[in-house]
Amino acid sequence: MVGDGHRPAGTALREAQDEAGVPPGVWRGGGLAAVGLTDGDVVSERQAELLLGEGRHPDADRIERERLQAGDDPAKARRATVLGRPIEHNRSAKTEKAKERTPWLGMDLVFRPPPTAHIAWALTDDRRRLVLESCQDTAVRKTLKWLGESVAQIRWGSGGKHRKPVKDGLIVAVFRHYESRAAESKPLLHDHAVVSIRARRPDGTWGNVSADSLLAHIVAADTLYLLYFMEEVSARLGWAWEPREVTPGRRPVIEIAGIDQRLIGWQSTRRQQIEEALFVLTAEYVEEHGHEPGERAAAGLACRAADRTRPPKRKEPQPLSDLRERWRKSAIAAFGADVVDRLAKRARAAAAAVWARVRPVVDVDLAAVDTVAVVYVMRGAFKRHHLLAEARRYLSYVLRGRPHESGLDERIVQTVLDDFTRPVGRGLAVTADLRALYPRDTDDQAVLRPLTRNRMLPLYARARRAAGALSARVHAVRRSERLGSRARPHTVAVPGASRSGPRLARTDRKAGRAQEQQETDVAALEQTRSTIEAVVLMAVSLQDGVRERDVAHRLRPQPAPATPAPSHTPPPGVQPAPGRTPSGGLA
Repeated sequence: MVGDGHRPAGTALREAQDEAGVPPGVWRGGGLAAVGLTDGDVVSERQAELLLGEGRHPDADRIERERLQAGDDPAKARRATVLGRPIEHNRSAKTEKAKERTPWLGMDLVFRPPPTAHIAWALTDDRRRLVLESCQDTAVRKTLKWLGESVAQIRWGSGGKHRKPVKDGLIVAVFRHYESRAAESKPLLHDHAVVSIRARRPDGTWGNVSADSLLAHIVAADTLYLLYFMEEVSARLGWAWEPREVTPGRRPVIEIAGIDQRLIGWQSTRRQQIEEALFVLTAEYVEEHGHEPGERAAAGLACRAADRTRPPKRKEPQPLSDLRERWRKSAIAAFGADVVDRLAKRARAAAAAVWARVRPVVDVDLAAVDTVAVVYVMRGAFKRHHLLAEARRYLSYVLRGRPHESGLDERIVQTVLDDFTRPVGRGLAVTADLRALYPRDTDDQAVLRPLTRNRMLPLYARARRAAGALSARVHAVRRSERLGSRARPHTVAVPGASRSGPRLARTDRKAGRAQEQQETDVAALEQTRSTIEAVVLMAVSLQDGVRERDVAHRLRPQPAPATPAPSHTPPPGVQPAPGRTPSGGLA
């Protein structure tokens, strides 16, 4: 509540926050009305102590006082202020495994923009700083609303077997911090959203929010927050975004276009410390296990590296104005005044270049194919929230900050579930099913296996390779359909396989099919695309030649023919050139 500083004993909360240079916390969420709070109210010390520390009503002192005046005994008056089960239940000797149970009343969700947003917020003028803080507020508020309305579930019964959506929404206390934990403080605009687990059931009684449902959607919430933040920044400041590869073969991060890349290294000193420790831990893992760590093991190593390099919190409070002045002097000393002073101007110029070459169009079918390919290669079996997170990443890469239509991410996920997945086991997990693109493939995963067997490539690099192959397949199918070739929907001939050759016998068909599947890789599909484009160009040239001969024939004086002249027709199989309007696109 007071940033990374320490509050002296006897100092009021607001006074300590002013000295530390952090603003007071505010209440957010749809469940505030049930406890008499309003969105945007300041979080007082007593309210946080009651709700987040004891699981009681934020105005419990008044309620308890009124119940005592009405004649209730102290125990009953106190019980009237408790939301749900009292925390004393966990400490009772009658409770099973009482010594092992600890009261748990909230979770801390951290919302942090990309590094270039911290740089722009710290080094630009006060007007842009306030705009970026407003963009942060809007993105956090929208994300918390989605969590409360679409994700949060209330549980009750033995083992939480009964679950329903919360009646009103979540109750959240949001605290803003301005700097990182690095030894030399660096700009790091981020919000700590402390979510209370107390919420109302559909019948109006109080209970606990299901933690697993919230934690399962953390990545989806993170990608949604980033999507909202990008749209707000682009709409208010006119800046665009572009992906940046931090580690070769790993998932890229999205950054503001035009920001000098050297400033990222200046701001991310904490990241450099973590990467140095992670390099050592990864080498130790490879020596012990004999292979590179997978996605889950790499995430665990990153957490260990962060814990190992975590410095202690600073003790001297500094106001934001002093921090910004120090950050600006440090950046100018490192890279010069021209880099710092022209930061916003270069960002606008880069945005114009990005939006000139990137069309704000989302093809739902291609988005679905890209999403299912990446998630399948990364996870094998997956659930809806995994697809939702990847669909939102796809939108951020494609739109580059332009606004997306409400519900477009859900539409992409539903297309994946309807067309490209099949259930696995008895749970809600699914896996990829590519028979919509390869209807004659007896093994629906055989197409992706040759693309993902290269263990020398990182996992995400293999996922992008598979996504590119499937996207090329969709393009080839569409071109084939527009050319009006022999109609086999969602199929395309593999180059090198002649249709006029001898047919395979029954015993050789399985071997031939396997050979065709091995040839269906990225290079083959690109060759297919080139072949189809060559056919299109030939058709256009033939039609142009026919049209020129017709014009020349009409210009020369000709005697009236005795019989009607036959009309010129293109060669068999040649169709008019396809139009350039993308099919299935959504602006």
